[in-house]
Amino acid sequence: MFKDPFDIDNYAQDPDHYLAVPFVPTEEDTVAAMLALAGVGPKDRLYDLGCGDGRIVIAAARDRDAHAVGFDIDPTRIADAMEYAGWAGVEHMVDFIEEDLFSVDVRDATVVSLYLLQSINVELRPRLLSQLKPGARIVSHAFDMGDWTADERIRVANGYIYKWTVPAPVAGRWDWTREDGTACRLELEQKYQQVTGRAWLGEVEVSLVAADLIGERLEIELQVDDAAPVQRFILTFADGALKSVVED
Repeated sequence: MFKDPFDIDNYAQDPDHYLAVPFVPTEEDTVAAMLALAGVGPKDRLYDLGCGDGRIVIAAARDRDAHAVGFDIDPTRIADAMEYAGWAGVEHMVDFIEEDLFSVDVRDATVVSLYLLQSINVELRPRLLSQLKPGARIVSHAFDMGDWTADERIRVANGYIYKWTVPAPVAGRWDWTREDGTACRLELEQKYQQVTGRAWLGEVEVSLVAADLIGERLEIELQVDDAAPVQRFILTFADGALKSVVED
């Protein structure tokens, strides 16, 4: 269905549009692997930044029943993508917008797909972290996010694909009371999904043995001393605040 690109230099067919990333199409098997790794499904809204001929967007709609939007600065690629969507019969589930990927508002996306360059990924990283909701997934073909380590990486025929889950902003102080009346406190520091800090049960400072943050869910393990059993808690964050605590 898709045409081979006749050039992959850094210019769109319209010479007034300079491309930060050359158009190199993703192989169909890799597209399928990206959508599978991100767990794309009918409840998702996928944004593809630098969508090229739209094959990731179209596959998300055709194969995963997801609504999807592609963004590209090249009007020729946008026109091609719209044509291909019609051929695939998914034009009612997709949209293609001519826009610079650095200006796209991604707040409505639950999944963002990328096939750019590492330098572009790193430049986009602050926008993705600040605008996407905790639990949103990012999947990238070939290039990582610098010091933001991927949650998963899998090998494909022509390299790797990477997946990140946007973490909730959990840094700070959090207090709650256990069912037995014991006051609990966490003071957390955070770098992406990596969480460290201190913990108290009542007036006693205890060891924060482990902290595992995936999206809005933080699982922690506390231990009073080496001889004591590990106590596990599952904390859920929403709208920047601690909403619930479950003892495991």
